[in-house]
Amino acid sequence: MKKSILLDKIMGCVYGGAVGDAMGAPAEWHYPDEIRERYGYITDFVENWEGPNDIGKGDGRYTDDSHMIQLLSRAYIEHGGHLDSYEFAKRIIPLITDSSRWIPELGKNIALLERLFYPEKWLFMRLHLANAEPRQGGIGNMVNCGAAMYSAPVGIVNACDPQKAYSEAIDIFSAHQHSYGLEAAGVMAACTAEAFRPNASVESVIEVAIDLAKDGTKNAIKSIVDCAENLSDWKESIIPLRDCIRPFDGSAEKGKNRGNGTNNWRPSREHSIEELPIALGFLIIASGDFEKSIFGASNYGRDNDSIAGMVGAISGALNGAKEIRKDWINTINEANRVDLVPMVRDLHDLRLKLHEENIDHIQNQKRYFQSLNNQINKSS
Repeated sequence: MKKSILLDKIMGCVYGGAVGDAMGAPAEWHYPDEIRERYGYITDFVENWEGPNDIGKGDGRYTDDSHMIQLLSRAYIEHGGHLDSYEFAKRIIPLITDSSRWIPELGKNIALLERLFYPEKWLFMRLHLANAEPRQGGIGNMVNCGAAMYSAPVGIVNACDPQKAYSEAIDIFSAHQHSYGLEAAGVMAACTAEAFRPNASVESVIEVAIDLAKDGTKNAIKSIVDCAENLSDWKESIIPLRDCIRPFDGSAEKGKNRGNGTNNWRPSREHSIEELPIALGFLIIASGDFEKSIFGASNYGRDNDSIAGMVGAISGALNGAKEIRKDWINTINEANRVDLVPMVRDLHDLRLKLHEENIDHIQNQKRYFQSLNNQINKSS
């Protein structure tokens, strides 16, 4: 297969997300001062927080974010077309429960279900055990970034069509999330789709995000954008961005603590997940540069693997794989025992197929309306 711009952008999106995820993972749910003391500034893959004698997150090993991206991509490829909540539910459950895969941070082959966090285990509990209606499967889940963190493939199969990516993501992930967690998944997919346009830019990605986002998600993104536009150094931006997102953040100030009367993970029209707006903030501060984007996200702390994975996917799609260090891609492959190139090629072929089908649809619509526009001959 000849390497087209589309193929390079898909490669950049997939590997960019994986690199960001793996780079941020060791410091996940630690805080900037702790990260400075442990690593200095993270600008490459670093060892596990506990040290080199433990496996865990580190040395290029990615997390459940990247596993779920790969499984959703596989669902798309095996289906051979666009997904809705029903097709998603039918395909995703066997992928996370019925087959084992290498989980690098645990050092063993197990079903991904055993690795997932509670809001992602919800997929199995609601869609399989409780037999919930897929379009309502996400209702009642802890509201978090669990759907947004793996929505990039929706943007890939809808490349250059952010409105369609948003709508499809809202449909699909209604089986997983609700409230502002669902909203973020739609916006993340849209931003990814926009990043594929040949003339896309950081500005156009942000414009799409603000145009499509609703409620607290829109307000949080606008606030972060206003803040980020006055910043230029990712190292100096970490504290200002956190201060800016705090009023909107639906998670607790200290990790996964749900006590002290917080609204942690509860539905709201005023809140937003933290990860997506912060990822967009670092995209702005880095002027779209792939490395600076993921460096800022990886050193931010908190849920930084998801933040770095999101901005890595968007920036990777904007810039293409050519902007990602080859040794980073090699490390991802070796540390996680994967080769993502075949999946990337399959996604490329699927996107071209869907594009051709869309052309046929448009041509049919044109013929229909040409006929409908004909004047009725009046008989005397």
